[in-house]
Formats: sequence, C-alpha cells, structure tokens
Amino acid sequence: MSGTSPDAAAPVYIDTSKASIARVYDAFLNGKDNYEIDREVLRRVQQVAPEAATLAVDNRSFLIRATRFVASQTGITQFLDCGSGLPTAENTHQVAQRINPDARVVYVDNDPVVLAHGRALLEENDRTHFSAADIFNPREILNDPVVRKHIDFSEPIAFFQMGTLHHYNGTSPSTAEIMAEYIDALPSGSFVGISHFMDPETEEHSAIARRMEDTFLHSPMGSGRFATMDELRGLFRGLDMVEPGVVICADWWPDGPRLKELDAVSYCIAGGVGHKP
Repeated sequence: MSGTSPDAAAPVYIDTSKASIARVYDAFLNGKDNYEIDREVLRRVQQVAPEAATLAVDNRSFLIRATRFVASQTGITQFLDCGSGLPTAENTHQVAQRINPDARVVYVDNDPVVLAHGRALLEENDRTHFSAADIFNPREILNDPVVRKHIDFSEPIAFFQMGTLHHYNGTSPSTAEIMAEYIDALPSGSFVGISHFMDPETEEHSAIARRMEDTFLHSPMGSGRFATMDELRGLFRGLDMVEPGVVICADWWPDGPRLKELDAVSYCIAGGVGHKP
C-alpha cells in the first residue's frame, strides 16, 4: 500500500472506497499505509496548497515536542492519546518511553488499519494499549474498559487530541463542549494537548486556509474544519496555558533557531498545552 506501487489486496473489513482520516494523514507524511482514495485527498489539497503535507509534518512535530515536555518536565507517566493515527513517524509511546520507560500510553482510535497496527504493537510493548472507542464521545472513552484498566484517574494524566477535533462534523455537542467534558473528568495536575487546523484571519494566509478547508470538506474524506484562534483558545477553557499559549505548531518550543522561512500552510495549524489546576 504505497504511493509508488499498486494497492495490495485490502483486508475485507477496510472500505477502500472511502478515504480514512488516519490513512490520509499517513499519505501526507509519505507513509505506506494508504490507498489510492486517500492519496486523492492529498493531491486535491496540494492543488490549492502545494505544501499541504506540511500540515501533517507540523502536527506530528508538535505532538513529539509536547510529549517530550510532559514526559521530561511534569512527572506524569500516563498518556491518553485520542486519534493515534498510523505509525509513520515517532509516536507518543516511543517518545515518552524513551524518557521514562515506565510511561503508559493508551491510544484511542476506531480506524481498522490503526487497530491492526495496534494489535501488532501490543505484542512488543506491554505498556502500550489500544481502545476502539469514539474519541468524540467523552462518556464512552471515560467508561471504556481498556482506558479504565490502564489509566488511573486518581493521578494526573496527559490527555491529547492532536489533529483530531477538526474532523468532528457534528454540531451538538460542539468541540468546545466535548473538550469541556474531558477536562472536567481529568484529575488536578493533568496536562491537555490539542492541535487543530486554523484560519489565521490574516490577509496573507486566511484565503489559503479556507481553500484547504473547502477542499478537505468536499474530498472523499469529508472533514477538516479550520477554526479561528478564539475558537481554539476556547477548547482549553478552565486550564492554565503553558507558555507560549496557543500558537502555530511550528512556534511551540521549536527545536532550534529557524533558518528557513515557514511555508504558508504552517500558519494554518495551531496547538497548545494546558495544565489543570
């Protein structure tokens, strides 16, 4: 299943007539776990934003840095990662366990391809677990047997919704209401990491954000909403923000001095990490 070879025979439970969010991200990251329908989404978005793959790269890089921060600076050893995606690049458990081998990670994702990878991962890592619950249904996740078995809600938790909420197509509850329910359930001392497509509302970059949004929404994937900065800040309500707050992902504690100019699309994905008092 790569961009350069014909599709292998798909497992019967995988619908290759419809793009999968996880497989589209995999295509954006130049991975091999995607089908032609997923690569079609990438091509369409690249027509309106040639550097569109940078969205996924910036998102994954932010996830890595946020995980590294939590694992090295906070003492938290349990991570609940919603919408884990495919193992194209470094994943939460790899980053966290490199710093603290005792870190436990529960991934939540109901994509069949992701779950297949998850089952394989379970055989080699006994501190990493998978749940197939619905990441947009807090009650389902908070009561999920796998989550409850491996996440201790009497101790601080690192809770991640990285590159997920912009794929929620519902109107009630809103994404802010979904996050409020999660935040309310987290114990004091927890950290919350969120990244999300953003319309920067600037003359220079707003048009490209809305063109990408229109393309995502009308692609075989059918989701990908770009929120405003005010909307994104509302997702962290009740939390104390870790500096520098909600910023474009590329600006959240980058790994070193910036020698190259950012692509325009880098201004269209933002993230932050908040702490629950």
